[in-house]
Amino acid sequence: MANKNKGREESKNNCLLASNRKASFNYFLSDFEECGIALLGTEIKALRVKGCSIGDAYILIRNGEAEIVNMHIPTYDHGNIFNHDPLRTRKLLLHKKQIRWFDHKTNAEGYTIVPTKVYLKKGRCKVEIALAKGKKNYDKKEAIKNRDIEREVRRGDY
Repeated sequence: MANKNKGREESKNNCLLASNRKASFNYFLSDFEECGIALLGTEIKALRVKGCSIGDAYILIRNGEAEIVNMHIPTYDHGNIFNHDPLRTRKLLLHKKQIRWFDHKTNAEGYTIVPTKVYLKKGRCKVEIALAKGKKNYDKKEAIKNRDIEREVRRGDY
């Protein structure tokens, strides 16, 4: 009986707040990494209530620190004058070795870093980031065609 409750608690611990489906359509994604994010008090409260938007967000590496840009966290309704700016640049919590590796990949090999998911894990906000290589238009058309074929096969309209 303890095992059943344990499984339920683990599923409750991971709560998906936002996912970036547009990134998987526009980019070839690889090398996924989970990292923390430095938030203010009202930001974590607003995340839990309203969620966030990472459709236009990307990650920059400046001065040896990884930062997420254009991540929109709405303002907290019950906040006071110290409420946060919705589009402020936020610091990502990564090890120096990981930051150097991502920096090398973006500078030398022409990758960019995009967030793919934002979720709560054991009460803490986590961001899943990935290396991204841009797709050409013909790659996107191929993905649309494959998706339509799979949909027809599932329906039985082949």
